[in-house]
Amino acid sequence: MNIPMVDLKKQYENLKTEIDQAIQDVLVSTQFILGPNVQSLEQEAAAHLGAEFAVSCASGTDALQLALRAAGIGAGDEVITSPFTFIATAEAIAYVGARPVFVDVDPRTFNLDPELIEKAITERTAAILPVHLFGQPADLAPMVDICNRHGLKLIEDCAQSFGAAYGEKMTGSVGVAGCHSFFPSKNLGCYGDGGMVTTNDAEVAEELKVLRNHGSRERYHHSIIGFNSRLDEMQAAILRIKLAHIEEFNRLRRRNAHLYNECLRDLPVTTPFEDGKGVHVYHQYTILVEKRDQIQKALTEAGIACAIYYPIPLHRQEVFRDEFAQLDCPVSERLAQQVLSLPMFPELSEDQIKHICSVMGDALS
Repeated sequence: MNIPMVDLKKQYENLKTEIDQAIQDVLVSTQFILGPNVQSLEQEAAAHLGAEFAVSCASGTDALQLALRAAGIGAGDEVITSPFTFIATAEAIAYVGARPVFVDVDPRTFNLDPELIEKAITERTAAILPVHLFGQPADLAPMVDICNRHGLKLIEDCAQSFGAAYGEKMTGSVGVAGCHSFFPSKNLGCYGDGGMVTTNDAEVAEELKVLRNHGSRERYHHSIIGFNSRLDEMQAAILRIKLAHIEEFNRLRRRNAHLYNECLRDLPVTTPFEDGKGVHVYHQYTILVEKRDQIQKALTEAGIACAIYYPIPLHRQEVFRDEFAQLDCPVSERLAQQVLSLPMFPELSEDQIKHICSVMGDALS
């Protein structure tokens, strides 16, 4: 039984009629850049996430960079973030001329540990950039308090958490800006690259629109150096179709995660933790297991996909390791040696999950 990490083909087949019609409508309209679907998607996504504004862009990485720039983060600033995440989080900080300051993560949620943040603040600190890793909302309340007391900006990396909630709010609606990715494998994914920034600040929203479109407020008038970072109209049309189903997609991901938990209960693995402060939407279902190589080999031989997110913490990546050679993030370094992500997508069946867990059980027996 071959099982992929995510079955995009099955999801497309389920939505084929709607998606094909949406694509056909765009082709007939010949409005391909910043057209009506982009505008409607921005309005619909903002409403869904409880944000005042949403500004789409070309990728999740661009969303991070544009959000930092629109929030006034630049050269000489420091931004506190997690070392246990994808490189894009730190790349975006570097793009704007700021310096990432890595603070270790909570061993249960894998997210930035609020208790370690304050000691990392310096006179150069301008922002905190938590990552809602794997769909688990970071513990934002203490971070909001820290930002308020120190005059810092809170910018959320929501690349893996579209539809996740923290308390009564959705991720991406708490900080100055929330940065979303529509990479195909995400909970809400398009058929290429795409991104979005949500914000409740009208000035930030306006600056984002200028930055994404060559620094232009009026056609052929350019007030700042901007970027060409616009979401494609066809991708926006596809995302509008999928956005209508996102709550069901996320409900099914949670159902599948809880079934995994039950099936793995008696095995020597640590299943994902839900802290009760938010709603986890399981972009990835990531376990901790000491015999990772053994499990990975057994799954691969059985035709079951699995992945390690992430094998090298950012402060140990070649691009950063000299600068942070003396930095110790023991939790992130331990997680990098033990994490293993199993197949996770809404269409994953109960039989598939039981088969995956059976293969793991045999490998560990």
